[in-house]
Amino acid sequence: MVVIGKNIIGDGNPCFITFEIGPTHEGFESAKRLIKYASASGANAVKFQIFDPDRLVADKKQTFSYKVLKDKKTGETEIVEENLYDILSRRCMNYNEWIEIKNFCDDLGVAFFSTVGFKEDIDLLEKIGCDSIKIASADINHLPLIAYAAKTGACIQIDTGMATFDEIQNAISVIHSEKNQNIIIHHCPSGYPANKKNINLKMIKTIKQKFNYPVAFSDHSPGKSMDIAAVALGANLIEKTITENRMNRSVEHIMSLEPDELESFVNDIREIENALGSENREIMSEELKERNKLRRSAFLVKPAKKGQRLSDCEIEFRRPGHGISPDKFQLFQNYFLNKDIKGGEIIKKTDIDAQ
Repeated sequence: MVVIGKNIIGDGNPCFITFEIGPTHEGFESAKRLIKYASASGANAVKFQIFDPDRLVADKKQTFSYKVLKDKKTGETEIVEENLYDILSRRCMNYNEWIEIKNFCDDLGVAFFSTVGFKEDIDLLEKIGCDSIKIASADINHLPLIAYAAKTGACIQIDTGMATFDEIQNAISVIHSEKNQNIIIHHCPSGYPANKKNINLKMIKTIKQKFNYPVAFSDHSPGKSMDIAAVALGANLIEKTITENRMNRSVEHIMSLEPDELESFVNDIREIENALGSENREIMSEELKERNKLRRSAFLVKPAKKGQRLSDCEIEFRRPGHGISPDKFQLFQNYFLNKDIKGGEIIKKTDIDAQ
């Protein structure tokens, strides 16, 4: 189990719901609106991305292709190609804005996470009291960055898209070397949006069994069906991107939830959790009452006298099952009636004696 603030993440605890805002906000005010929507929905956290595009992207001409939504009704899409530098630049905020964003999250009662690109980003998050630090899939092998994040003692979340098990283990080992066991491993299918054939939800169980840490599902697919399935398969944390408008012509909007969809998304996950129940076969008291109404017990077809052996009586099994059940009748068939009973009446255990 892992602790984030007052929340325990792990099996036996509620699924932790994080709404990703980092790639879809359009600046400070837009970010605050999305935080407000996330808080109102009942989500546990919001996540951002802190990168310095001038340092991160060496080739300012490097392009990135992604899909955008052209028509909500038809689902028609088109592929857009854009400079990676320009994409990342839209996500930038300054130091004072990050402080205000963190304080805004605190005021609304949602945890604040962020993905980082450089050590300075980690320093910033430590200063403002970030609840958890995330390592992007592309940095799964950036062991110096992971070690620096682990030194903070914060919960470290690692994305694992396109990573081998050995690379995941190496990242975990580095975190351990900094005396940090507060780790969440994300199953993060690649793509914007992800191809459903490559989502591999069964990997959630595999990662959990192999590394023995809480497992999150970072969803890159439209809608919520993959998230519901992930919770059913044991995901301890769900990360889902949200947007003010899915029609925005920028990366990740196409697969994001809009404000009016957030509350139902959270509620559906909570309903699934309740429905999953326990792995133990337990019959609730309410179920026992209902069960007895539907099951059968021994009834006399014809009247019988006191002292008559039960096996000599004409018996039929009818509803309800408040008397001697069919599977128990053989145990009592040589017992004797201790009173006269009319035809059509139920035979109770109090109506018979061994001799």
